[in-house]
Amino acid sequence: MAERSAIPPYARLLAGAVRDGVCPGAVWAVGDASGTRSAGAVGLLDPARPEEPVRPDTLFDVASLTKILAVWGVAGTLVDAGKLDLSAPLGTFWPAAAGRPVGAVTARHLLTHTAGMPLRANLRFLYGSDPQDVRDGVLAEPLRHPPGAAVAYTDRAALILGWLAEHLTGRPLARLAGERVWEPLGMRDTRYGPLPPEAAARCAPTEYDEETDRHLKGTVHDFSARLLGGACGIAGVFTTAADTGRFLRGVLDPPAGTFSPAWTAASLRVGTGALEPPRGLLWHPAPGTGPGDDVWAHFGFTGTAMWVSPARARWAVLLTNRLYTTRDPAPLARIRETFRAYALG
Repeated sequence: MAERSAIPPYARLLAGAVRDGVCPGAVWAVGDASGTRSAGAVGLLDPARPEEPVRPDTLFDVASLTKILAVWGVAGTLVDAGKLDLSAPLGTFWPAAAGRPVGAVTARHLLTHTAGMPLRANLRFLYGSDPQDVRDGVLAEPLRHPPGAAVAYTDRAALILGWLAEHLTGRPLARLAGERVWEPLGMRDTRYGPLPPEAAARCAPTEYDEETDRHLKGTVHDFSARLLGGACGIAGVFTTAADTGRFLRGVLDPPAGTFSPAWTAASLRVGTGALEPPRGLLWHPAPGTGPGDDVWAHFGFTGTAMWVSPARARWAVLLTNRLYTTRDPAPLARIRETFRAYALG
C-alpha cells in the first residue's frame, strides 16, 4: 500500500513535463530484484498524432543506454569467461590495436573513460563513410593524454569495446548482446535497429531528419551509429521500460547464464581512484549523489535514463523522446533528478 502512494508523484511530475513541452511523452518503471513496483506512461507517442498516446510497451531509441544494455553486459560475460583481461594492453592481444596509440590502452581504461581517447565523435566528417575506414581511423588516433591520467567521457570508448568484443568472439555485437544478455534476461522487445515496420509503428519518434523530411522513427538518431549500420557500441538499441527494468533486476540479482554478481560488484564502485569525476565501469554516480550514496546511473541523449542502487536494492528507468522537442538537455535534467529522488532517494 505504501508504494501505491508513491505512484501519483511520478505521474504528476511527468504529466507536468509533457504539459510544459519538455517531452512529448514518457514511460517509467521503478522496482527491485523481485520485480516492478510502480510503472506508468503519460503523453503522446507523436505530437503530430494526438489520438495516439504513449503506452507501457512503447519502444524508445535509448541512445547511450546502449553502452550499458549491450557493451557493458557483453563485456561482463567475457570477463567472467576469462576471455577478456581488463588490465592487459589492447596491443598485446588484438592485432588491430598493435602498433597504434590505442595499443597501450586497457579495457579497464575504456570502461572508466580514462583511456585518453579524443572527444570528437562525428565519425563521418573525420574518416569518411566506409565502416572499415572509420574503424581504422578511430584506432589510429593519437591519445589526448596517457592512459589513466584523467577522466573524460567519450563515445569512442564504448565503440572500441564493441569492436573488441567482436574480435574476441568472432560474432557481431548485436548477436552477442541478444544471446548473452537480452535473451537470458527475458528482454524480448530489445533489439538494435532499424526496426521492422510492425515494431517501428509503436516506436517514439526522435529528431526531425532533413534528409528524409520526417522525424526519425525506428531508425537510430545517432549519426555515427547510422553510419556503422545502426548497431555499434555507441548507440542503436531500441527497448521498452519493462525490458530495461528486467535488465536492471538482473544487475541487482544476475541470473545464471549472463554476467555475474562479481561483474556487477566490480562495476558499481569507483574505479578511477582520486580522479574526478569518479567513474565505475561505464556506470557513474548519479548526479546529485556521491559514490557513498551507491546510486549509479547512465543517461541517453534522446531523453532516456536508468539508475540502480545495490544498497537500496532498487532500480528505476525513465524513457522519453525529449529530442523530438528540443536539443536542450537542461529541462529534462531537472525532471530526471526529481524522478530519481522520488524513486531512490
